[in-house]
Amino acid sequence: MKGSPIKPSERIITLDVIRGFALLGILLVNMPAFHSPDFIHQLYAIDVGYEGLDAIIYAFLQLFVQVKFFTIFSFLFGVGFYLFMKRAESKGLKMRSLFFRRAFILLIIGLLHLIFLWFGDILHLYAVGGFLLLAFYNRMPKTLIKWAFSLLAIYLALLSITFFIPVDMMDELGLGNADDVLPTYIYMYESAPYLEWLAYRVKVEVIPILLNIPFTLIPVFAFFLFGLYAGKKGIFENADCAPFIKKVQIVTGSLSIPFVICLFLLLQGLWDVGVYKSSATDLFKNLSGFSLCFFYMATLTRLLQLDTWKKRLGWLQFVGRMALTNYLAQTFICFILFNGFNLYNHVSLTLGTAIAIVIFIAQVIWSKAWFRFFQFGPMEWLWRILTYGHSSPLKRQPKAS
Repeated sequence: MKGSPIKPSERIITLDVIRGFALLGILLVNMPAFHSPDFIHQLYAIDVGYEGLDAIIYAFLQLFVQVKFFTIFSFLFGVGFYLFMKRAESKGLKMRSLFFRRAFILLIIGLLHLIFLWFGDILHLYAVGGFLLLAFYNRMPKTLIKWAFSLLAIYLALLSITFFIPVDMMDELGLGNADDVLPTYIYMYESAPYLEWLAYRVKVEVIPILLNIPFTLIPVFAFFLFGLYAGKKGIFENADCAPFIKKVQIVTGSLSIPFVICLFLLLQGLWDVGVYKSSATDLFKNLSGFSLCFFYMATLTRLLQLDTWKKRLGWLQFVGRMALTNYLAQTFICFILFNGFNLYNHVSLTLGTAIAIVIFIAQVIWSKAWFRFFQFGPMEWLWRILTYGHSSPLKRQPKAS
């Protein structure tokens, strides 16, 4: 029996809207790394020293965007995994082998994206986590929640290890002088030929990122499990789950307030923790990221239950329906814009943020226009063909009279 991809009529619009919303957040977070040496800034905990409007935008991104959206994407991957497996199972297909093939294709796409274009790829990490997720498909929902919270606890504990290192040892654990690395990094992005740039990136960015997968996968996989839990419970399909969603919104919103306040105090230098500032900032950035992730999703889900907000937010579903295409397109657009037109390291945070918003608006318009004629995004269509082993009609079928 041949497999078939999800039909547009089978989609859950709420998930597409949330996915579209997450794509905007991802682009806003990624934009500084597209146009500036943000990789080195983060690696060496360099304080860029933003001023004026740049400082305001930086604070906003750190408080309300950073870490809040890759977690949403991770959660949605877990939900999507469950829906894929359930539908394949209901059709009598070999669901595990199908998903393994699907994840393997995603891994190839992610590695190509990571190696040849941009260090910030998340697809390869999702693919690796997807292989592991197969072992949890038949687990009970309570087991999934226990695993998810345990993984987050482990991750936060690992982030907190530096607090137990004596002050006089902190300087000895530094990565070195960024002044020795930054000029070369900027030169490679500004002026080096592509092959030289690629060879440099493989050594400086790609290999360290691949070696760091066991650590970076921990929170991602935790949110996979949260998403799998939500899929098993039918949270986005079952109207009876509305009280639970409201409870999640209230609890996570309340938890977010002290986390965001602490992060704000650290960013503004109003809470002095000395040499532990970078570690404390990372900790509260993640704590607020985890709680606000759930708050954002719960809030959007509740708003979409209202007809007025369905109309106001409905345009996000088109971007979300072709999330893979739009995610990769963001990289291609920014790579050509900043590297092809010699704008790298010559764009302010404010201008970069404005460019991100313009790009996203263009993707909204393009995505909506695309779905007037086609059923799937181009990369989604290719992914489905490679997964199921046979072609699916790309063009929309005319409605029967």
